[in-house]
Amino acid sequence: MTEATSLASLRERLVAEVQQASRVRDEGIIAALRDVPRHLFLPHLAPADAYLDDAIVTKRDAAGQAISSSSQPAIMAIMLDQLGLGAGQRVLEIGAGTGYNAALMSHITGPAGAVVSVDIDDDLAAQARGHLAAAGYPDVTVVAADGAGGYPPGAPYDRLIATVGVSDLAPAWLEQAGPGARIVVPLSVRGSQVAVAFERAASGGHWVSRSVVPCGFMRIRGALAGPERIVALRAGLSLMLPDGLTLADGSEADGDALAAFLDGPGAEYATGVSATSLQLWGFGLWLGPHDPRSCAITEERPADGSPGRLARAPFRWRAVASTAALADSGGIAVLLLDSPAPADGRWAGQAGLTVAGSGPRGAALAADLAALVQAWDQAGKPDATRLHVDAYPRSARPADPGADPGAKPDAGSGGGLFIERPATRFAVYHG
Repeated sequence: MTEATSLASLRERLVAEVQQASRVRDEGIIAALRDVPRHLFLPHLAPADAYLDDAIVTKRDAAGQAISSSSQPAIMAIMLDQLGLGAGQRVLEIGAGTGYNAALMSHITGPAGAVVSVDIDDDLAAQARGHLAAAGYPDVTVVAADGAGGYPPGAPYDRLIATVGVSDLAPAWLEQAGPGARIVVPLSVRGSQVAVAFERAASGGHWVSRSVVPCGFMRIRGALAGPERIVALRAGLSLMLPDGLTLADGSEADGDALAAFLDGPGAEYATGVSATSLQLWGFGLWLGPHDPRSCAITEERPADGSPGRLARAPFRWRAVASTAALADSGGIAVLLLDSPAPADGRWAGQAGLTVAGSGPRGAALAADLAALVQAWDQAGKPDATRLHVDAYPRSARPADPGADPGAKPDAGSGGGLFIERPATRFAVYHG
């Protein structure tokens, strides 16, 4: 087998894996995955590893936290499907990463289109330019700048996409969006993330979601960085707090203390609730509005193949495991499966749910988390498939938002809430 044949075979395998995981059938996206050489965007990896349907960390900060990666191709395909790309369109991407996603979009939009990708790190922008040139996409414009400002020289854009998690919609993005534009962003909803495809509402000056899909991305840095904070517990183990470093009980988050709680004895409670993997994505979205102690815990899976601390976490990929949690200064409680999930985190049918608490208040936190799981079950397990997000830019007061923007959505009817951000007020609700 020649090298070209081998690479083509690897790309075909990736296409098959992405189609199975994402259910995306758009011919333009599939053709781009088949044609764009991902291994040239990950030159430090063997081609066989570059063509796995997996996210690959490509940069860490001084503390060892991952701050840039090549996203999992399946979620890239899902978000490109949400974006609704077509030939000849102008696209702005926030978060260049390796440049691979920009190449996919350039392949889809074709020679009549234009793709601009912005990254906050000079070194990543330079690397992305080199990767794109090597892969045959030198016409993509890569800009080293804070993505919060967009890129005015390329405006107006038909499509805008962020490949980093955001808590707000930058005013510059809305200003640079042309008529009929669509914006797709991984939006943080109190510790959970959903990829939301926004379009302008027919009236009222606001934006409404056309599709919402669970996802997981590293958070944006720079002027648009949100209140979320990552607390390192151990090497490869971290807690994501949605409202900054102050816990709900008013104390400052102490990573060493929380890690010590996890090292100590724990208490487990069976919830009596079972859920599918898709349903369980919705629990984190439901949990945030119902308990200010909600957070998420993530572990980079050990390189030696050992199960790690989160062996029974419901959300598992080849490199990362994650789950919902409650935390305060006296302990931490995490949501687990009754038995370990498959290595790719996808399980068939229903899986039983257990909670585990550790620390002086671990048992109480675990009991509270179990009660929240049971309440979610009684509410009908609302998930992302029924989630809607309306975005009200503060610069454009809606004339007719369809509901009183001053009245908080009824959390009891499905987890509705308002999220207040500097530039935008988001209404998040199930419908």
